[in-house]
Amino acid sequence: MRSLFPVTDLTTTGPAAPDREWSLDELAEAYAYPAGLTADPSAGLAAGTSWLRANMVSTLDGAAQHDGRSQPISCAADMRIFGTLRGLADVVIAGAETVRLEGYRPARAREAFAARRAAAGQGPAPAVAVVTGSMDLDFSLPLFTEPLVPTLVLTGAGAPADRIAAARKAGAEVVIAGDGTRVDPARAVRELAGRGLTRQLTEGGPRLLGQFVAAGVLDELCLTISPMLTAGDAQRIAGGPGVAVPERFFLASLLEEAGFLFTRYRRTDS
Repeated sequence: MRSLFPVTDLTTTGPAAPDREWSLDELAEAYAYPAGLTADPSAGLAAGTSWLRANMVSTLDGAAQHDGRSQPISCAADMRIFGTLRGLADVVIAGAETVRLEGYRPARAREAFAARRAAAGQGPAPAVAVVTGSMDLDFSLPLFTEPLVPTLVLTGAGAPADRIAAARKAGAEVVIAGDGTRVDPARAVRELAGRGLTRQLTEGGPRLLGQFVAAGVLDELCLTISPMLTAGDAQRIAGGPGVAVPERFFLASLLEEAGFLFTRYRRTDS
């Protein structure tokens, strides 16, 4: 069963929805960014014109990974939504550990999103932005040597100078988003928006998502709830220090397939 439930009514009273695959156009409409965002840095940016969404998956018992990776708790529909979210974004933000564990490659151009991206003033594919304080990255990997658009490296002003030079030599664009060796999450969002990368998507990992949550800059969470139990001590979707007061999000949409729930929550003041 594949179902799309309107946010105002999460129950169905009529016949079951037809068992068919959601089209990419349907998913693109369901996950569209808010209107008013621009990918043109020359247009200038007012406060609040960027939008940071996260895409994560969790088991029923709160595990964000199995054996260190998210793929074992995912499914085909989850990966289809994963691709849609990338197809809509200006930039995909990921922590260095996630880039290493998940074997990140450059985002690719997809014909299915070409017209939509062109109409929105976007390039053919999103940039990938890697968040790292240590700059402990392998700059010989395809993510840096073969991107369709240059990969960005977000780091602090105190990062090792030789590693910054190595990143630039490999063709990456280094973005300073912190005063020391650490990246300031709110500044990272602003620096990317200032480059016209206003439709922002983070895929974690948990430590990076926790930093965005603690900084109060996460606008939306796209969370896949996997109908699996893993036990063990796997990470949650967000890690790090807790916030003083839990921040309330509201349910914006809900899709279901084969027991997987594809939820979309937005911050109440967004």
